[in-house]
Amino acid sequence: MKIAVLLFFFALAPVYQMTGDITPSLAEGIREYTLGITGLTTTGNRLLIYLPHGYLHDKSRKWPVLFYLHGASERGTNPEVIKKAGPLTIAKKYDLPMIIIAPQCLKGYRWNPLDLNRLLNYTLSLLRDDPARIYLTGKSMGGVGTWEFASQFPDHFAAIAPVCGSGDTTQAVFLKHVPVWAFHGALDQVIPPENDENMVKAIRQLGGEARLTIFPDGTHQIWDRVYRVRELYTWLLSHSK
Repeated sequence: MKIAVLLFFFALAPVYQMTGDITPSLAEGIREYTLGITGLTTTGNRLLIYLPHGYLHDKSRKWPVLFYLHGASERGTNPEVIKKAGPLTIAKKYDLPMIIIAPQCLKGYRWNPLDLNRLLNYTLSLLRDDPARIYLTGKSMGGVGTWEFASQFPDHFAAIAPVCGSGDTTQAVFLKHVPVWAFHGALDQVIPPENDENMVKAIRQLGGEARLTIFPDGTHQIWDRVYRVRELYTWLLSHSK
């Protein structure tokens, strides 16, 4: 059994251990952890994990996982800022029946698929996850990271949902078997909507399943609207490998 000791960073923060399960001393909900993983260059080993209601009580159940990549403004070494946007803002309110893993990118860097792959695999080894239902989403810089991470490691994911992102259409061939639901604002001047439009079109031309929702009055910051859409989570959970 692998044991990872979660280090103590704040005077008021308890020390947690992660084994093949989260120890029963943990409350369900959102918690910050420091993982015993080294060698990451663009991503810190401090992250947030949301455990759904029932996780600690049903030890035989395996849970879907949503891996969330934040945007550029949340980079740093304080994962608490990740709570300000994205699926963690509504996880408890919607009682989402999935684990949410939210790493933090370090300042001066962008999401790196190799680091993300190591971090995701390490974290999943400590949780009771359903390997057939691993999902990926992210906003802005995280939307770009979603396209790139999924393109390089498509076998990880049952479905992905990039939000106001941008991808490389030459990599679309690697996503033809990964269902995609992308979101963008029509008035986005930071990352033009054509970026997501071109990715979705390229995947469809290859016979893949891809859909795009454009908010006609949306600028770049559409993520609060997107992550409040309950249908998004229903759609994700409807897919398995």
